[in-house]
Amino acid sequence: MTLTPADRTLLRRAIALAAEARADGNPPFGSLLAAPDGTVLAEERNTTLTDRDITAHPELKLARWAARELDPAGAATATLYTSCEPCAMCAAALRQAGLGRVVFALSGEQLLGIRPASGLPPVPQEGPALFDEVRAAVEPYYR
Repeated sequence: MTLTPADRTLLRRAIALAAEARADGNPPFGSLLAAPDGTVLAEERNTTLTDRDITAHPELKLARWAARELDPAGAATATLYTSCEPCAMCAAALRQAGLGRVVFALSGEQLLGIRPASGLPPVPQEGPALFDEVRAAVEPYYR
């Protein structure tokens, strides 16, 4: 991937937002959403600790903002600049919001090499189950 000078400037702002999050006592993650001309549309910082909300990732907050405030064409041309590669939760929200592009500084793999393991065990999952019953509830929505 080749970044433009404008991409680098906006990515550096996302890194600065991460530093601001850390200075406020939160994990060091920051993101911004930009229009095609580089205009910053919205900025967010991680607030998972100060908000006591495990979902208060900046990427998720911006996906929600984009879904509320941008029409589909505007979302499709917007770029999210973020200090770290979005987690699975945030990546799904960004996809649902219809954002056109994500540029990140630190990959998820690089992050795992920097931070200590969470120590949390994976949550066991079972399924699929009761397909016909759930299909009857879900399928009409998509018709």
